[in-house]
Amino acid sequence: MLLPAPFLRWFADKGWHPRAHQLELLSRVQGGENMLLIAPTGAGKTLAGFLPSLVSLTERGKIPPGSAFTGIHTLYISPLKALAVDIERNLMKPVGDMGLPVRIENRTGDTPAAKRQRQKLNPPDILLTTPEQVALLLANGEAERFFKDLKYVVLDELHSLVTSKRGHLLSLGLARLRQLAPGMQAIGLSATVADPMDLQRWLAPQRAGENNHAGLITVTGGARPEISIMRTDERVPWAGHSAAYAIGDIYKAIGETKTTLLFVNTRSQAERVFQELWTINDDNLPIALHHGSLDVGQRRKVEAAMSENKLRAVVATSTLDLGIDWGDVDMVIHVGAPKGASRLAQRIGRANHRMDEPSRAILVPANRFEVMECQAALDANYIGAQDTPPVGKGALDVLAQHVLGMACAAPFDPLALYAEITSAAPYATLTWDTFERIVDFVATGGYALRAYERYTKIRKTPEGFWRVSNPMIAQQYRLNVGTIIESPMLNVRMVKHNARGSLGRGGMALGKVEEYFIEMLSPGDTFLFSGKVLRFEGIRESECLVSQGYKLDPKVPSYNGGKFPLSTYLAQQVRKMLADPSRHATLPEQVRDWLSLQKDLSMLPKEDELLIETFPRGSRHYMVIYAFEGRLAHQTLGMLLTRRLDRAGLKPLGFVATDYSLAIWALEDLGEAFTSRRPQLADLFDEDMLGDDLEAWLNESFLLKRTFRNCAVIAGLIDQRHPGKEKSGRQVTVSADLIYDVLRSHEPDHILLEATRNDASTGLLEIERLGDMLSRIKGHITHRPLDRISPLAVPVMLEIGKEAVNGDAQDFLLAEAADELFADVMATASP
Repeated sequence: MLLPAPFLRWFADKGWHPRAHQLELLSRVQGGENMLLIAPTGAGKTLAGFLPSLVSLTERGKIPPGSAFTGIHTLYISPLKALAVDIERNLMKPVGDMGLPVRIENRTGDTPAAKRQRQKLNPPDILLTTPEQVALLLANGEAERFFKDLKYVVLDELHSLVTSKRGHLLSLGLARLRQLAPGMQAIGLSATVADPMDLQRWLAPQRAGENNHAGLITVTGGARPEISIMRTDERVPWAGHSAAYAIGDIYKAIGETKTTLLFVNTRSQAERVFQELWTINDDNLPIALHHGSLDVGQRRKVEAAMSENKLRAVVATSTLDLGIDWGDVDMVIHVGAPKGASRLAQRIGRANHRMDEPSRAILVPANRFEVMECQAALDANYIGAQDTPPVGKGALDVLAQHVLGMACAAPFDPLALYAEITSAAPYATLTWDTFERIVDFVATGGYALRAYERYTKIRKTPEGFWRVSNPMIAQQYRLNVGTIIESPMLNVRMVKHNARGSLGRGGMALGKVEEYFIEMLSPGDTFLFSGKVLRFEGIRESECLVSQGYKLDPKVPSYNGGKFPLSTYLAQQVRKMLADPSRHATLPEQVRDWLSLQKDLSMLPKEDELLIETFPRGSRHYMVIYAFEGRLAHQTLGMLLTRRLDRAGLKPLGFVATDYSLAIWALEDLGEAFTSRRPQLADLFDEDMLGDDLEAWLNESFLLKRTFRNCAVIAGLIDQRHPGKEKSGRQVTVSADLIYDVLRSHEPDHILLEATRNDASTGLLEIERLGDMLSRIKGHITHRPLDRISPLAVPVMLEIGKEAVNGDAQDFLLAEAADELFADVMATASP
C-alpha cells in the first residue's frame, strides 16, 4: 500500500525510505490483525508501531470544534515513565514536520493532577502512559466513554512488561479494553525475546479450544555489536560488587568517547560509582546520575541534558535501559555482570541507536566469577541467545486488585467478568472456583475477616451484580493501585541550621530512601545519596531531614530492590566454561591462573556435576557447594541443607550464598562425615527436601510473612496510602503480621495465603529452579575432601561475616582478607 502524501514527502526530505517491516506492519494491522514486531535496536520499531495510528488519524482529519465527545484513538503503554516522555519528544518531531492533525500527550504518575483531569474531559488523540495509569483510567466511571473510540494499543518493550505482576495487571486491562472497544487492535514491540509465541498469545484474546495469537514480523540483521571485557593492570577482586579497582580505566574510557551510559545493577552501586568518578574527575567532565529514587525533577533534568548532548556520561540503573532513544550515545559501559543475556542485549542497544551501526559496549566485571559471567554473556550476544523468562501464570493478588477496580468503574456481572478475565493469556486457565474465591475475598476479606466492615469492599445488588461498597473504597483503590512494592520510603529533604542552631524550614527535595535504613542512623551520621554526602539530622513526619555532609567516608544506602538473579542460561554457560579448559584462553591471565591452580589443588566441576569441597579452617569445618544457580536458589538450598545437617548431628552454624556457590560451616567435621557416609550426600541432596523440610522451614521463617505483606498490599487487604497521609512501613508490617497470624490459625486455606505461597515459590525461593538442579545432579555429586581452603572457595569465604564498612576501607579490608585466605591456598601448593 502507499503511504499518504505527507509521509512520502517526509521520508524523501530526510533522504530515507520506509523499511519493509514498517510497511508490512502497517498493511497487516490495517487488515485487522494484532501484531508483534521483533526487531533489533535502531530498526525503527517505534515508528513502525505508530504508523497505523498516524495514517489513520491523518485520514480522519482534525475534529471540528463543537463535535461530539471523541475518546482517545491510540494508547501507547511503556514500562518506564522516562520512555513515555522520550517517545513524546521523538514522536512530536515527525508529526510537526508533516503537519499532521494529531495531538499527543503523556500521562504518568509525574503528570500534574490538573492535566490528568483535563485529559479525561478533552482526551488527546494519542496518549502515552504506563500500566498503572491504564488501571486507574479503567477503574473510573467514565472509562467506557473515554475508551469507546480506541483503535490501537501500542505496547513498547513488551518482553519487559509481560513477565511480572505489572504484566498480569496490564493483561487484565487489555481484556477490559477489548470489551469497551471491541474493534481495538494490539501492537507489541520487542527487541529481545526468547519465545515469540508466548508474547503472540499474550497480545490476542484467548478462548477455550482456540489457538488465538497475534501475527509476527521478525527483523533480522543489523550491525554486530562490538563488546569487550575491560582489561586492566589492576588486580581483579576475588569478591564484592563495587568494581572500584576499575574506576580509573572507566574514567579514561569516558574521556575517549563523546557520550557514555554507565549501567549498574543496583541503586547503591549507582551512587558509589558516580561518587568515585567525581572524586577523580580532574577534567571536570559533565557526569550525571539517574535512578528511580531520585526526585522526578532531577531525573527530567538529566534526561533533557542527555538529549541535548550536554553530558559526557550518565550513571544509571534499569530506569534508562529500555528504548530510550539518544542517538549520540556512542558507548555503554556495564559495571558488574549483566545477570542475563537478554538484559545485556537491551542495555548495549542504547549505544549508537541505529540499526546499521554497531553498538559499542565494555563490560566491567566486579570480581573473578563475574569475569566468566561477562564472557558468557558476551558469547551469548554474538550468537543471538536470549533468556527472557516465560509469561507465567497470573497472580491471584493482582486479580483481586483488578476485580475491585472493575467494581469501582461500574457494577459488574460475575459471569461476564469471568469470561473477560479468562480471555487474558496469564489467566486463561483460571477456574470458576478460584474466581469465586477471589470475589468473596474482595467482598468480605475471607471467612476469618468477614466480621470486620473495613474488609467489605464490594456488595451484591438484588440483580446479582457486584458494586463498590462506598465511594471511599474507590478513593482508596485509586491511591493504592499498582503492583510495584518498594521498601517503605521516606522523602529526603535538605535543610539548614538557623542562627540559633536549630533546623530551619525544609529546602530542596532530593528523592526517597528506605525507611529501615534511616532508622539505623543516628543524628550526625553521614550517607551517600543523590550524588552527595549528606548528614542525617532527624525524621519529621514522613521526611528524612539532611544537611550537607563533609565526611569522606559516608555510609551508602542499602537498597533491597535492584539485584537481578543470575539467569538459568548464563549459569549453564558459566558451568560449561569452567568444565572446558579450552575456553579459558579468552579469560584474563589472573583468572586463568586462578582456575589452573584450582585444577591442580582440587578440581574443576564438570558441566552437569555438583562439586562439593570440605575443609577445616580454625575451629570450624566448611562445606562449599558449587551449584551456579543464583543467589536466591542458593539461599533456599542453604536453609534446607542446614536443617538436614542439624538432624544428622553435624551442628551447622550458618551459611552464606552468592550467585555461584554456597558455603556452610559447622562444629563437626563435615568432610569426615561425608567420607564415612553419614549422611550420604545423595540423601542429603535428595529432591524430597522440597517436601516436608521446605514446609517446616516456611512455617518457622519470616519469609512468608514478608511475602504476605506484599500480597496483602497488592490485593487491597491493607491500604498503604490514605487521603492526606501514608502508613509507615512499620505500620504496614505490623498490620500484615497480625492478619497473617489470624489467617494461618483460623483460615489456612485463605486465597491470599495461597497467593503468598505461589509468590514465594516462584520468586524469593526459586523452588522450581532448585528442583531442576536437584534432578540434574542426581548421581553426579562429587565430594572433594581437602585439608585447607581451595582457590575456587576464596570468593564465597570472603562473604562470611562480612560487615558493612564505610568508603574505600571496605575494598581495602576485603583485599586484605583475600590475601590472608589465598596465603592458605598457596601453602598447599608449596613444596
